[in-house]
Amino acid sequence: MIKICKQNKKSVLRKIYKGTFDNVVSSISNLVDDIILSMHKNEILACLVNKLPDKRAHNTTIPFELVMALSVAAKMKTNTSISDVPYAITDHRVLAELGYNIIDTEKDLKTGMMTESSLRFLFGKYEAKELFKSYNEVVQEQIMPKLDYKPNIHILDCTELSVNLDNENYEQSAITTNKYGDVDHGYKLASLRGIIDDTGIIEEIEFGAMNIHDLELSREMLKTTKVFNPGDILIEDRGFLDRGLINYLKNERKVDTYVPLRSNMIAYQTAVKIAQLDNKWENHPTRENQKIAFVPNLKNCWWSDKIASNKKYTENEDVEINSCVVWDEESDNYFVFATTDTSVTAKQIILTYELRPEIEEDYRQLKDFWKLQDFKSTKINMIALHIIMILFGYLFFQIYTLMPEGEQYAHKSLPVILKNYQPTAMPYLVFYADDEFGIFSISEIIKLYPSCDTVAQQRLLKVLE
Repeated sequence: MIKICKQNKKSVLRKIYKGTFDNVVSSISNLVDDIILSMHKNEILACLVNKLPDKRAHNTTIPFELVMALSVAAKMKTNTSISDVPYAITDHRVLAELGYNIIDTEKDLKTGMMTESSLRFLFGKYEAKELFKSYNEVVQEQIMPKLDYKPNIHILDCTELSVNLDNENYEQSAITTNKYGDVDHGYKLASLRGIIDDTGIIEEIEFGAMNIHDLELSREMLKTTKVFNPGDILIEDRGFLDRGLINYLKNERKVDTYVPLRSNMIAYQTAVKIAQLDNKWENHPTRENQKIAFVPNLKNCWWSDKIASNKKYTENEDVEINSCVVWDEESDNYFVFATTDTSVTAKQIILTYELRPEIEEDYRQLKDFWKLQDFKSTKINMIALHIIMILFGYLFFQIYTLMPEGEQYAHKSLPVILKNYQPTAMPYLVFYADDEFGIFSISEIIKLYPSCDTVAQQRLLKVLE
C-alpha cells in the first residue's frame, strides 16, 4: 500500500522511542533533487499548480504540488514508468521543504497508488489540449515574469515523435511518409526556443499528428504567441518558408525573420548571381574555406501569393528582404540566408542564423536521454502528460544552470553531468510511522538510543548497522 505522509518530527520521535516506526530510508543526495529543491525555494515549482487546477474528486489529501514535483523528478531521473514516481525524491532537504512524501508500506510498487491506471484517474479530467496549454501558460505567465526572462531571439522548429507502426491504438496519431521517404507513425511537436544568455528555454509548444506540415502546425502559434515583442528575431529553417507569414510577422508583430532560401527560388538565384558578379567576398566568420557576400533588396524577387496572383507589385504588401550569400569554395555550392532586418550586415545575418542548431540539440537530448518518445500509454491525455512533465524537467534544468547554485553546469547537458555525478549518502535518516515522517541526523539517533526501550534499541541498532 502506498500512502501520503506528512512531516511531523515530534510525533515520529515519540514512536521511535517505543520502536513502533514503520520504515526508515537513508538520505541520498542527487543532482535532480538539488534542482527540485532550487525550483521549490525559488517558487518555480508552485507555478505548475497555479495554471493547472486540481480537478481530483478524491485523494485530495495528497498535495497536488507533491504529485507534480514527484512526476517531474521521475522524468528528470529518466524513470518513465509511473510506478517509479513515489521514490523519485530521496533527499531529506527536499522532503523537509515539501513537507510531504509518499511511502510504499509493502515495498510493492506494482499495486501501489501511483500506478499508471491511478494517475490516469488523477488526470482523467484533463484534455490533452488543456495540458499543452498549461505548459505554455505556466512558462509565459508564471515562470518567465517571475525570473524576468525576456528573450528577444526565438528559434522555431518541429520534431517527429514516432510510435509503433503496427499499433493503431495511439489516439490522434497519423501514419505518413517522413522526410527520408520512410513510412512513419506518430505525432509532431512544434517548439519556440527563447535564447537566454548562453542557453535557452522552450517557451511555447504546439502538438499534432505527424502528417501535419510543420508550417501549418506552427502558423497560429507564430501569429498569436505572447513571447514575441517588437524588435524580436525569429530563426526558421526552409520548412517554414512562407512570404505571407513573414510579411505578417514584420508588419503586424514587428518581428524580423531569418530563414534560408531554397535553390529553386528566384530570390536565391538572383542573390547568388549578384554575389558572383560583384565579387566582393569576405571570409566566413566561423568556417574555413567559405566566403560570404551581402546582397540587399530582394523584395521584388520573392512575391507573396496575393501579389503574385495579381501579376503586379503592390507597395507595402511585401516587406524588404536582404540576404547573406555563402560560397563553399571546396564544393562550389552556394547557400542564401535571408532576413527582413535591413539593418544588419552579412556577418550578422550568418552569426544569427547559426544559433538555430541549438533547438536541434534540445530535441536530440529530449529524445535520446529524456525518453520523450517513450510513451507508456496510447491515450492522448497520458501522452500529453508525459511530454509536458519531461519539458518541465528540461526547463528546470535550463533554469538551474542560470542560477548561482547551478552555474557550474552551464554549457553542459544533463546526460553528461549525471554520467559523472556520484550520488552520496548524507548523514540523515527519514523515519516513517503511520502517516507521518520525520528527518533525523545520525548523531540525533545515536544520542536518543540510550533512552529507548529494548525493542526500540534493537530496531535502531539494525538501522544503524
